[in-house]
Order: sequence, then C-alpha cells, then structure tokens
Amino acid sequence: MRTKWHFTKTEWVDGVLRLLSEEDVEVTHLKARNQVITDSDAVAFVYLAEAEPGYVYVYLHESTWLDVKKAIDGKHPLEAVGTDGVFTLSSFQEEMEELVANIEGNGNYGEEMVEKVERVFFAEQR
Repeated sequence: MRTKWHFTKTEWVDGVLRLLSEEDVEVTHLKARNQVITDSDAVAFVYLAEAEPGYVYVYLHESTWLDVKKAIDGKHPLEAVGTDGVFTLSSFQEEMEELVANIEGNGNYGEEMVEKVERVFFAEQR
C-alpha cells in the first residue's frame, strides 16, 4: 500500500528546515528509505519512507524548493512535521544533489520538470 503526503510549506527552526503539510499526518512511526525520486506529472520530489503495511511518499512540491535548495547548500537537515512530532529525512542532501544533477538537461523527466528544476537549483549558474 502507498500513501501520499503532500508538503507545500516550510519553516526554519534552529537551522532545520521543517516541511509542513496541510493534511493531518503522523510521522513518528516512519522509517527512512534514504531515497528521493520524482513525480514529474506533479512536478515534485518524493522522499520514500516505510510504514506498516507499505510506503509513505513524502511529496515536496515546488513551493518548497527554494528553501530546500537553501537547506542543501547549507547542509541543513530536513524534517517532515506531523501531528505527533517530526520525521528526519535521512540522506536527503546526498540523494537530492545526485538527482538534481541527473535532471539538469535530461528530457526524460519531462520538459516542465526539467525547466523548473533548472530555474530553482541552477539559477546562479546561468
């Protein structure tokens, strides 16, 4: 079973980027899979987590990306905030750096996804 949680807002707390969802989610039972993928149709990055009896897809929508880039550049941790506490997105920086580098100029991710990733994550290089 797959559950999708959508995180569309962020806040900074003591050097940690917190991802906020408009949904009521419980996160303390999650186990990190240490993997980030994309959902090009939704124009989102997706962090994978395990939860009995399946997986939770933590969607990081475009509205979070500027802060996500700042967190990656500054090596700040990321946490998903739930009604019961927080869940740390382990290995997020490494996974995102590799994924974003792979997306740049790669039409396999879809034109819209590539354009938006390049605009946010490679803006200073242009």
